Amino acid sequence: MKIIVLGSSAGGGYPQWNCNCRNCDGVRNGTINSRARTQSSIAISANGTDWLLVNASPDILTQIRATPALQPARAARDTGIAAVLLMDAQVDHVTGLMMLREGRRIPLYCSASVWDDLQTGYPLADVLSHYCGVQWQPLPVAGEPQPFEIAALSGIRLTAVPLHSKAPPYSPHRERPQPGDNIGLLVEDLITGRTLFYAPGLGSLDAATTAIMRSADCLLVDGTFWTEDEMIDLGFSPNPAASMGHLPQSGEGGMIEVLDQMPASRKILIHINNTNPILDEDSPQHATLGEHGIELAYDGMEISL
Repeated sequence: MKIIVLGSSAGGGYPQWNCNCRNCDGVRNGTINSRARTQSSIAISANGTDWLLVNASPDILTQIRATPALQPARAARDTGIAAVLLMDAQVDHVTGLMMLREGRRIPLYCSASVWDDLQTGYPLADVLSHYCGVQWQPLPVAGEPQPFEIAALSGIRLTAVPLHSKAPPYSPHRERPQPGDNIGLLVEDLITGRTLFYAPGLGSLDAATTAIMRSADCLLVDGTFWTEDEMIDLGFSPNPAASMGHLPQSGEGGMIEVLDQMPASRKILIHINNTNPILDEDSPQHATLGEHGIELAYDGMEISL
């Protein structure tokens, strides 16, 4: 199984277009040891030719240009993207669908609550019906996790894991959380027996999610904020990390503490906000990650399991 990190930043990318925080100013001007990143998305393949796009970021065209495997050029019009799977209906995870409108009909895997959002609060499904169109493939999220397979990913089994979170601000059920508003994804290679757990938005852990994380060989999880009050302290938002559906790395019960308890051979943070000090590779916060055996995802990162 092959995984390519197409984008590793949180919404807005890095540097964020209108931000002059220490990180954004530093990477823009080359005064800190850091690398630019596009908005989070990964691609998964069993054979290196046919790919499942997991989240369609607004930066998808840039990501395709940077990833030759997604444009194999076998015909006059071609793509390596065989299907798309959405983790939620957040604007930075679904807007890229619009950039795929010139292609063939999109097989789209998502939960019923996300599909509802794409027809109501952010009606991309209706807009795309006038172009390529989408073929909705419901993700099973009710009750016990139910594994499923996608034809283009022969030998790979996937499981959608409902996570505790809120639907996007434009969702009709924003204040009425539903199973599937936000999911984690367990990916199993049935040949090698190796597993990946992907969760770019992880606000809290329950026993079921913790058990799944303990079973995974590779964890690719929420790295949005370093502290709970990061955006408040910088004056960028009145909201703490928890209210935005993210578990910060530092502090009691934070992601570092969680990952320290996990036996996975690789522990990688993704969906990193532009304000997070770990983006400066010379920072003490970045050094702390290394001390705990935690990696930082970057655009173009390749993982083989």
